[in-house]
Amino acid sequence: MNILAIESSCDDTAAAVVKDGREILSKAVASQVTEHIVYGGVVPEIASRRHTESICAVVGKALNDAGLSLNEIDGIGVTYAPGLIGALLVGVSYVKGLSYASGIPLIPVHHLRSHIAANYLTYPELEPEFLCLVVSGGHSHIIEVQSYTKFHVIGRTRDDAAGEALDKAARTMGLPYPGGLNLDREAADGNPHMYTFPRPRVDGSEYDFSFSGLKTSVINVIHNASQKGEQINVPDLGASFMDAVAGCLVKNTEKAALDFGYRKIALAGGVSANSVLRRKMEEVCKKHRWELYMPELSLCGDNGAMVASQAYYELLAGHTASLELNACATMSIEEDNR
Repeated sequence: MNILAIESSCDDTAAAVVKDGREILSKAVASQVTEHIVYGGVVPEIASRRHTESICAVVGKALNDAGLSLNEIDGIGVTYAPGLIGALLVGVSYVKGLSYASGIPLIPVHHLRSHIAANYLTYPELEPEFLCLVVSGGHSHIIEVQSYTKFHVIGRTRDDAAGEALDKAARTMGLPYPGGLNLDREAADGNPHMYTFPRPRVDGSEYDFSFSGLKTSVINVIHNASQKGEQINVPDLGASFMDAVAGCLVKNTEKAALDFGYRKIALAGGVSANSVLRRKMEEVCKKHRWELYMPELSLCGDNGAMVASQAYYELLAGHTASLELNACATMSIEEDNR
């Protein structure tokens, strides 16, 4: 079964064709990174306009690279929630038109579900049930993947997402957008023990996260040094901050796995590409002899292949949509995709 899918939840216009939820036949993307660098982050209005300009060409390339015509596509998936509402609407509107014109089923896909599905593309043998830590610029969740289309949230951030905290810290250190990626590179040779940061906990919610205090802490370190005329060692500061963020993420995930009896652990989301987080996840899983699954680096960020993979399982479950489908800026992963 061949699934064509479109991803436009943020600043990349992406499309892909995936066979049977596991085999990538093609991937195409139009990146906006260079345009948003000047603003230090994604400008939603600009992102929406660029999606509108790029989507036809990106979808056409995905089909051509797969060597398939639209008549050979069995379903069309699209990210419809959550994300930047204007960006989502471009993808949803385009796919609704494509589905109407072709008669091919329209499959709505939740963004976090598709990030988890990136692991199915990297590990064809992986099947639910497993525990997944999903970390991105807007989300930090510990999720029970009970089936391909059934999910339960165990823990989540109470304020800022880990990726947002990393981006803000990087920007305060003077690093360009995308902050998290450049911080990871800059801190590669840094000393993670040079600066001390708190490890926040949420009272009464042992699996939840809180990163706003950590973000404020690193900003205060930089501002205090500036007021004293002292020079900040960016690699050391970055390494120390990433160690604190990753430490919080891994500690709560470890506790959830122990408490709920999971031995298969997965990592997903844009921040799953972070080298410190990947290393710490490897260490904790090795300690407990747990199986660890992490997407290959090219599938960590937003891409069409992960959407197509999840769309395949949504289609098998009968989760298709009518032309009344609308985009939604916020939505729980636990909600049914219909």
